[in-house]
Amino acid sequence: MKSTISLTITTLFFGMTLFAHHSIVGTYDYNKHVTLDGKIVQVSLRNPHSFVQVEVADANGVVQRWSMEWGSAAVLVNQGVDRNSFKIGDHVQVSGNPARSGDTRARLETIRRPSDGLSWGGKPGQTVD
Repeated sequence: MKSTISLTITTLFFGMTLFAHHSIVGTYDYNKHVTLDGKIVQVSLRNPHSFVQVEVADANGVVQRWSMEWGSAAVLVNQGVDRNSFKIGDHVQVSGNPARSGDTRARLETIRRPSDGLSWGGKPGQTVD
């Protein structure tokens, strides 16, 4: 009986932790889409999620910094993206699902560097989970 209660509590705890970590649907609005054109100011390839920070001028010319949440470094490397793929200063076009909170952040769906056409996203298997 004691071990059954312990097992139940442990299962609930880890289940909630896993759900909390993977609440991307709760963080980003999958019904909305943003497309941005800007300059990379930071790239953080890491596990469990990578980020690309992009500076974008809004309609009034005011520069905003957008944080684009990407996949894990391990997954990205398997998809051909490494620390040298996208660099600080690169002009890029990014698209994704914006934050529900209204913050300048989004779940990255695609990233493209117009200067040479290098891109990620929009292909089978290239998604942020």
